[in-house]
This record gives sequence, structure tokens and C-alpha cells, in this order.
Amino acid sequence: MTTLIYEKSQGVATITFNRPEARNALTPEMLCRLADAIIDYAADDSLRVAIITGAGDRAFCAGGDLAATLPLLTGARGPADEWDRRLLSDPTTSAASSLRGYPLHKPVIAAINGACLAAGSELMLGTDIRVASDHATFGFPEVTRALLPFAGSMARLPRQVSYCQAMELLLVGAAIGAAEALRIGLVNHVVPQAQVLELAQALARKIAANGPVAVRQIKRTVVESSGVSLDQAFGLEDDAKRVVMATEDAREGPRAFMEKRPASYAGR
Repeated sequence: MTTLIYEKSQGVATITFNRPEARNALTPEMLCRLADAIIDYAADDSLRVAIITGAGDRAFCAGGDLAATLPLLTGARGPADEWDRRLLSDPTTSAASSLRGYPLHKPVIAAINGACLAAGSELMLGTDIRVASDHATFGFPEVTRALLPFAGSMARLPRQVSYCQAMELLLVGAAIGAAEALRIGLVNHVVPQAQVLELAQALARKIAANGPVAVRQIKRTVVESSGVSLDQAFGLEDDAKRVVMATEDAREGPRAFMEKRPASYAGR
């Protein structure tokens, strides 16, 4: 059975880490397959939103596999197969699999069904909406192993929670529970385990029903305006407005409202 499952249904892509016996720790093969799924999702115009989750009820993703991935990345072992060689040599694979430096203007929902640690938490920071189980844990323990979270966390985490909260998480390396993650704004929702994927799917369906051009332009503008001047950010908003207002969907939405019927968006 494949270690990563990629499914498509009614405009929603679902990516599932499928190593529950290893708490869904990421192997080089899984990272390559994740990159392929993200690249396909970005290119497929029929897909409007993605969900990333983990198999089982113990972990979303406990990080990179300590026996396979981390030794490869530190140089403690050489590449043994094509997955290893691709991970080391292809920058697009690294970018897409970490949602870092890869141009993805479609939304991603994390359905966090358990431990979300190290590379799991790093990947989560690249998502847009997060639903967590009430027994989920979150942490960046890399520093306790003389490593660092190099897949976006040092740049992203202080932009998503307060500076001092980010620094405690990164420098101490201790995990926090779901309630604390919700309190500091790291996740959107905390629900019982059985409701995690259900709520993520409900949110995905709502997003998929919205105007797809507007959805993409909202994400693009929010991401690209981070860290720039207010005038530059307003310029990005103006660009998004020009794109969206020129679409047929922008006419269909108000028309459907006035005619008291569901809107039918074509993505153009």
C-alpha cells in the first residue's frame, strides 16, 4: 500500500499520509509523492481546495523519519534509491513538499488528527485553515536534537503567533496541546477526533462552492502582501480586483443572488 494517498472528488483534493504505524513520519518517498500531489493540485483547474491529513488516530505527522530522511539530509547516509536522489537534487520537490517557495494560490486545509510535530508542524504552517483533534499536540523539537526547523518555521511562525510565543516554541522545543494551540491562534478549530475530517470536508465544500478566481486571488494577495509596505499591499489588492472584476463569475454571483438561485461558477 502506498505511503501517501491522493484523491480527488467534487473539486476537493485529499492528501493522506499513510504510515500510521510510524505516526506518519515522512520518508523521502513520501516527500516526493507529496510534492507530486501538490504540483498536480496546483495545475488541475477542476480542483479548488485541498485537505492534508494523516491516517489513523495517533498522528497527523510526527516529523521526518529519523532513520531514513534526517540521516539523508544531514549527510549521515548517502542516497540509496531514486526517491533519495530526487529529494536531494530537485529543488521543486523540496519546495512543493514543504509548501515553501512553491507558487500555490489555492487554499489548503490541515485536518490534524493527532501528533503534529517537527516537519508535521512545519507543513501545517504552510496551510491556510487548521482543524485539530482535541488530543493533538504541536511542537518544533528540532533544537533538542541539535537541528533546526528549516522548512519555513523560523520565518512563518513569528508571523502567525506572537514573537515571544514563537521563540518559546522554537528555542525550548517542548510540545503544546490543542487547547493551547487554539488559544495562541495556531489552529482555527479544536473538535473531537471523530469530527476532524468531517469539519475539514465541510469547510472544503464551502470553499469549493465559492468563486474560484476570487478564492485564488484572495490567497495570492494575502500571501504576497505579507511583509511589504502598505502601499505595495494596496497595489496587490488593486491587481486582484482587476483580475476578479473582469471575470464572468463576478457577474454571475450578484446575478444569482438577485434571482434567488445558487450561483454556478465556471472559474473565468
